[in-house]
Amino acid sequence: MSEKNLEDLDSVGKATAEKLREAGYTNIMEVATASPQELASIVEVGVQVAAKIIASAKESADIGNFVTGVDIFEKRKELERITLGVKSLNDLLGGGIQTEAITEFYGEFGSGKTQISHQLCVNVQLKKDEGGLNGDAIFIDTENTFRPERIIQMAEGLGMNPQDTLKRIHYARAYNSSHQMLLIEKAKEIAKEYPVKLLVVDSLTAYFRAEYIGRGTLADRQQQLNKHMHELLRFSDVFRASIVCTNQVSAKPDSLFGGEINKPIGGNIVSHTATYIVYLRKGKNDRRIAKLMDSPDLPEDETVYMITQEGLKDVS
Repeated sequence: MSEKNLEDLDSVGKATAEKLREAGYTNIMEVATASPQELASIVEVGVQVAAKIIASAKESADIGNFVTGVDIFEKRKELERITLGVKSLNDLLGGGIQTEAITEFYGEFGSGKTQISHQLCVNVQLKKDEGGLNGDAIFIDTENTFRPERIIQMAEGLGMNPQDTLKRIHYARAYNSSHQMLLIEKAKEIAKEYPVKLLVVDSLTAYFRAEYIGRGTLADRQQQLNKHMHELLRFSDVFRASIVCTNQVSAKPDSLFGGEINKPIGGNIVSHTATYIVYLRKGKNDRRIAKLMDSPDLPEDETVYMITQEGLKDVS
């Protein structure tokens, strides 16, 4: 059976299909995996009608089929990685930043989160045989951290044309958590026009942390964060791109040693959705330490690297 268009689904006409596409539902599978409440709000119909649309999509997508582990293994061979330009960091992450995954870098101020974000925006543009994906980057900025001057330094360090490099980075400043989430929809439009292979959110939780204050708002905050994270995952799957999020930390008492340990903001919602979680901290001089805290397929480990004017470098 050939795949249907959105207009072919039950209760979906041209206007409804257009609303779905504007909201980021570009194919049958995306509709099939939506919730009735979410879809009802988007297309402005009742929950029962939305459930009928979803049921039709599930039937068309043949969503009940299982595959073998061999099929998954073969599919994972198609995943690609973006080099960090540092052998030890690449080794830590199994070869670099994986596509169709979320990689979270968290740490205190000055630990190097934004430096890594900038470096990846440059490196993703490299040719595949140089460790890049010959792709564009999207940078969603929540803390006014993006600096074109830093991109220029890193591009020059790799022998790239600075102006051409800047042109392939699509930038947007978010002004609150709602705006931040809406920018993912705009990012989808850009990715349909340009070969986007990297989406950066720097930082992921800053606005959520500032806007949802107190225990009484925790459930709402986590619900919105959960929605945001899954929209990022959907983006990575649809466009076969890498998602990189930076995150702030909060200090919690360490009862065993009487000190403090740093935990990323967002709790289980973020940690369970992110594929790779890396903790960054300062070392001596220009050195930084990266520790892989969680991964589905790599061992916990850490490494040391340097931040120089030309970008990230191995420790000589």
